[in-house]
Amino acid sequence: MRWVARRALALKVANRVVVAADDRSVLEAVSGTPVDAVLTDRRHQCGTDRVAEVAARSEYRGFDVVLSIQADQPFLPREAAVGALARVEGGDPLGTAGAPLQRGDLLDHHRVKVVVDGQGRALRFSRELPASVAWSCGIRVLHHIGVYAFRCSLLHRWLKWTPAPGELSEGLEQLRAMHRGVAIGVGALEEPVRPAIDTESDLAEAEAFVGTLTQGMVS
Repeated sequence: MRWVARRALALKVANRVVVAADDRSVLEAVSGTPVDAVLTDRRHQCGTDRVAEVAARSEYRGFDVVLSIQADQPFLPREAAVGALARVEGGDPLGTAGAPLQRGDLLDHHRVKVVVDGQGRALRFSRELPASVAWSCGIRVLHHIGVYAFRCSLLHRWLKWTPAPGELSEGLEQLRAMHRGVAIGVGALEEPVRPAIDTESDLAEAEAFVGTLTQGMVS
């Protein structure tokens, strides 16, 4: 978690960085870093519920846009954060990011896919590989990256919404917004990104990658 906090600071896309969690040990892990640490309600069903709770607090109500970086994305590229924010700045109430799918990810249930139309808006999110003969040539299927930019006006409505069909079973909180007709803009990256940490093998690969970075800094 400390690595994620430092990564969020290094992106340099926000005026203030907040780590929100329902476990004090997570907040203790980021002590000593220049971030706000906020303890949230344990009853939240997804990360956006947690973000919405924090955004509603008086000390954060002055912000217009909130960028949410999920803790399982320690290697989030700056381009993904900038792409999500750009979609909101361009008029979408909710922005996220997508990258080219690598061959090994096509049938991987842990890699979320997003179908994007010609205007860069999400048509569908799924853990399975979507397919349709009705799609035009402008439609793309990308690897969804777990970063979200929200208009705060949207976050203030979020906690009033019940989970959408399929949201809990697939673990895709963005379906809640889509179910209410919220446009989700997708910033498209040119290159594939390192995957989120969803499995033990992902964790092992991430630790090995961090090890090479640390070794390179020492040498």
